[in-house]
Order: sequence, then structure tokens, then C-alpha cells
Amino acid sequence: MQRIPCVLMRGGTSKGPVFLAWDLPAAIVERDELLLDLMGSGHELEIDGIGGGSPQTSKVAIVSPSLHPEADVDYLFVQVMVSQRRVDTAPNCGNMLCAVGPFAIEQGLVKAGGERTQVRIRNLNTGTFVVSEVQTPGGKVSYEGDTAIDGVPGTAAPVQLTFLD
Repeated sequence: MQRIPCVLMRGGTSKGPVFLAWDLPAAIVERDELLLDLMGSGHELEIDGIGGGSPQTSKVAIVSPSLHPEADVDYLFVQVMVSQRRVDTAPNCGNMLCAVGPFAIEQGLVKAGGERTQVRIRNLNTGTFVVSEVQTPGGKVSYEGDTAIDGVPGTAAPVQLTFLD
């Protein structure tokens, strides 16, 4: 067993672990195998992992500083299949994308500024750019708020996403 830091976050109607890219194996095959084991993929309840047994709770976000001049961070979305031992990096996930901005600020990849902080994100799955506006009163990410999403209990601070191009 090995120790790998991550943060379990909800983004929209989804949730999953968010990793810094450098904490995962660089080789794609090794990274994917690790994520399959971590989530418990291959069993419909993902009993032997942190996945929640549904596509909405078997998602992974991988974040790193971006080398692209128009982005602060890069985001790779990984859909981990529940019953099959397979991952898919072709699609995007706007729900988990909502977690990327707060995570980037919390991890020190982006400095909080003012009441709101903009995080420029490059989605590696699709090559698209998104600006995430995160509530940061007092220079800290705020998770408390009155924004509600149908089908999700409770409320939280809003995260506004602007898809560019």
C-alpha cells in the first residue's frame, strides 16, 4: 500500500478525488491502473475503493500548473468505469471542473485575490479553456453559500464557469 495525497471534492452533481499530477505515476498505464485500484473499479459497489458505485461518484480530476500562457492550471478528467476495469479520458466533466478552481487555490497553484478569484483552466481532455470564478472572501476559498442544485441535498458557494471559444 502506498500513500498518495488527494482531496475528495464534490463538483456539481459529481464527486471524486482530486490529485496533483506529480503525485501520480507519470506513465499513463501505471496511473490508470492505480486509479482503477483506488476507486475499486471492477465491482458494481466499488467496495474495495473510494468510488461510490455510480458514474457520478467514480470520477477523478488531475490538476497541475499549466505551461500554456492562457491558463493557470491544466485539468485532466478521468471517468473510472464502475463494473469494468477501464478508464476513459476522452470526455470532459463540467461537474468535476467546478472543483478544479477551489482545489488550485487551496493547493497554492493560484493565489486568492479579493472577494472572488478567477482561475484559468485548460482542459486536457478537449483542449478547451475555462475561467472558473471562485468565492474567496478574506483570501480563502468559501464553500458556504446558498446556491442549490436540483438533486443534490444542501447548498454551497457558487462556482461560475465561463467556457472560452
